[in-house]
Amino acid sequence: MEDQNLFTQGINQPLAERMRPRTLDEIAGQEHLVGPDKPLSALIAADTIPSIIFWGPPGTGKTTLARIVAHHTKARFAQLSAVLSGVNDLRAIVKEARNARDLNGKTTIVFVDEIHRWNKAQQDALLPHVEDGTITIIGSTTENPSFEVIGPLLSRTKVYTLEQIPDESLGHLVDRALTDTKRGLGRQKIKLEDKARDFICGSADGDARRAYNTLEIAADLAVQRSQKHEVGSKKYDKKNRTSYVVPPTSITLQDVEAAMQKKALLYDKSGEEHYNIISAFIKSMRGSDPDAAVYYLARMLEAGEDPLFTARRMVIFASEDVGNADPQAVQVAISCMQSFDFVGMPEGWIPLAQCATYLASAPKSNASYASYKRAKKDVMEHGTLPTPKHLRNAPTKLMKNMGYGKDYKYAHDYDEHFVPGETYLPEKLKGKRYYRPTEIGYEKHISDRLKRLRTKK
Repeated sequence: MEDQNLFTQGINQPLAERMRPRTLDEIAGQEHLVGPDKPLSALIAADTIPSIIFWGPPGTGKTTLARIVAHHTKARFAQLSAVLSGVNDLRAIVKEARNARDLNGKTTIVFVDEIHRWNKAQQDALLPHVEDGTITIIGSTTENPSFEVIGPLLSRTKVYTLEQIPDESLGHLVDRALTDTKRGLGRQKIKLEDKARDFICGSADGDARRAYNTLEIAADLAVQRSQKHEVGSKKYDKKNRTSYVVPPTSITLQDVEAAMQKKALLYDKSGEEHYNIISAFIKSMRGSDPDAAVYYLARMLEAGEDPLFTARRMVIFASEDVGNADPQAVQVAISCMQSFDFVGMPEGWIPLAQCATYLASAPKSNASYASYKRAKKDVMEHGTLPTPKHLRNAPTKLMKNMGYGKDYKYAHDYDEHFVPGETYLPEKLKGKRYYRPTEIGYEKHISDRLKRLRTKK
């Protein structure tokens, strides 16, 4: 495909395709790559495009960037889908690229969409042609290239990470689609209610394509509704005996809900309801109610809360509220956070739900949390009390002569690896009990052992 045809479009194409950015200035949410003096902008300006892999979530502009790169260079452009194409398709493109190089001195950029879908042998087939300069590749992937792209190919490419498009930037894209009379919906003179706009942007999960698709369907629904009321025509209000003009079509929140088949939930990520729901979530887990916990988890996720925020809260909860009653809980929470980071959405709710129900069902103890609070109180009250001399390190002769480390008893030389009668706290705090284990869950075993050892003292 030659670069002059990269941005052709027809009226019957989806809105997302028609509104696909054609210049770097139209790219939203990727300022770290395409802003002034940023890496990609500089490479395009210098027309020195290396082989590149764009890594990022769906709808963030990977394919668009590849097309823009090709459009702004003197190179030929060819596109392959790793889902639909194989090595034979690649060979045909390489043959054309070799002829273009030998006859016209032109380089060829080959865009491989979803490159992670190609197996090792297929990716290996790219290597010799990239190495000898026959082609420059631009690959796109939603998966971590460290795992999905073979090492030799990865070492010959630059990886650029695209980020989810922020809600604010999505809002600008939606506004542009509504007003653009050539590529967007501008000729229909459709208005968009603020709540509907916020819901489109908040529910798109940083995916511009999803936002455009929702807007297009919602606009169709709004137009169908307005046609029944003859928008723009004059009407007569018999009750008030006045004439009026039927107002322009307006996309409502109900239109967007119908387009998405999803109900707008009352949840302000920066407002009071955010704190109400997260509070209810934590208190439900603390109260050992897995049903309520998973309900509030669903409320948060379905309303657009950052899933990693809920994962972090569960890691904290595992230590603060479950503690040593189930020492495995914090590992479950950490594994949940790592699992979500690896899997992402839409399936990421699965490990989150497992963790929430596990923590809610686990035995509870805040004894370790409370022990730190008690210790901190003494630290603040008594300041820096001197460390007992027998516990101090003595790396020099002077320190040994000062009694550092003297009479220290090595616990592993004693039965149960415990020294009866030994003290470790500063003299002023001798006998203090900060950690008071409960008789619940695994902590009962800890409690029994400490009681036995303290009896020996």
